[in-house]
Amino acid sequence: MRITGTEESPYSEVQLTPAEIVAELDKYIIGQDRAKRTVAIAIRNRYRRARVEGQMREEIIPKNILMIGPTGVGKTEVARRMARLIRAPFVKVEATKFTEVGYVGRDVDSIVRDLAEVAVRTLRNERMAELSEKLADAAAWRIVEILQPKPKRAHPPVGTEDIQAARERSEQAERIRAKLHERILSGAMDGEKIRIQVPENQPKFMQVFSSQGLEELGMNLQEMLGDVGPKSRKEKEVTVAEARRFFLEEEVERELDHEKLVRQAIERVEQTGIVFVDEIDKITLGEGKGAGPDVSRGGVQRDLLPLVEGTTVITKYGPIKTNHILFMAAGAFSTAKPSDLIPEFQGRFPLRVEFDSLSADEFERILTEPKNALTRQYQELLATDRVVLKFTSGGVKALARLAQKANRILEDIGARRLYTMMERVLEDVSFDAPLAKPTTVKVDRKYVEERVGDILAEKDLAEYIL
Repeated sequence: MRITGTEESPYSEVQLTPAEIVAELDKYIIGQDRAKRTVAIAIRNRYRRARVEGQMREEIIPKNILMIGPTGVGKTEVARRMARLIRAPFVKVEATKFTEVGYVGRDVDSIVRDLAEVAVRTLRNERMAELSEKLADAAAWRIVEILQPKPKRAHPPVGTEDIQAARERSEQAERIRAKLHERILSGAMDGEKIRIQVPENQPKFMQVFSSQGLEELGMNLQEMLGDVGPKSRKEKEVTVAEARRFFLEEEVERELDHEKLVRQAIERVEQTGIVFVDEIDKITLGEGKGAGPDVSRGGVQRDLLPLVEGTTVITKYGPIKTNHILFMAAGAFSTAKPSDLIPEFQGRFPLRVEFDSLSADEFERILTEPKNALTRQYQELLATDRVVLKFTSGGVKALARLAQKANRILEDIGARRLYTMMERVLEDVSFDAPLAKPTTVKVDRKYVEERVGDILAEKDLAEYIL
């Protein structure tokens, strides 16, 4: 992966071809090749737009994506992995959590405010990581000043002998302090106790409630009043390791340029922000349009429309334009159709991607191929209790086949069914661990079928257990 960026250009340029992006997504997501291609092109187009010069760059708007498919087939995971890949601010929201203006619930502008919070926090963590190594030395010296302060001269030395003795004492003290500094940095003194001055706990937020959702702004009382008067501090006993972390945070905080950080975070949101709106099908009108509680569903779509089209949202960090934020919406559309969305909303999601139901072969690949494969997760978990899990190819095939069968006779919940199956299959060994001595458990076809096969044979029982 080739990533470039400058301090004045706070969003990263991920120089990956669409084929390389798909290859990265393949490491975590099995199948759904068409969806990956569509997303890969969307990512590359953002990089292409960043390189367009002049007024035309502002005219190029993102092509928003509507993902259609049953639950558990990878819609959310594709969006999340994409955001991580390009290090973009990303928020996932549920469409059903919002109501149109005038109803009780969250207002849609809070989506952008959440995105701004994510960007500021992420950028702040990046800057802190960059500064931490540089400022670790200064933090250690602050501990040295507490444990071994510089000796104060009682009176000026008089005569050659006094000057020589004073110089030797000073050099000896500096050697002791330097040795102490080395031990603190190396962690050799992490467990020792030290008393330091820490700020008194202050109330963090003053909440303001109104129908416009100003509570989302979380106005900070201390920011409003500014640094009026000295902050009260108290003495507290901590370990050297804790003191080092505390002093490092203070040193980094002092070094951070907060105004510049906020400016860059806002630009990162405006240029590379991604919003994933899940369960978009749940706010369609469907049959009986405008009846009863459905009246607010079309209202949520109308409220979302300005965000998707491009508007300016006021946040506590300043105004944020949404013109170039990429919106991705997803839904199962099992009881509704994309055409049930209001026409204006449909038009703002020109790219449609259908996700396929997962086959037994894909379940098998999901269990073994990704970096975070479920079989590897359970192997690592139980290894902490000295249980060695060995999955045979027959055991994996049985898990995949029974998961697909459960989805067929019950309800299709996609790859999430594998979590239920694995928990059921490994319930006994998970309960009995930790064991007195290391134990190897072989999960083969017989082992899986003994624990799941009989349950699936009885549909009524399977509905409750699987």
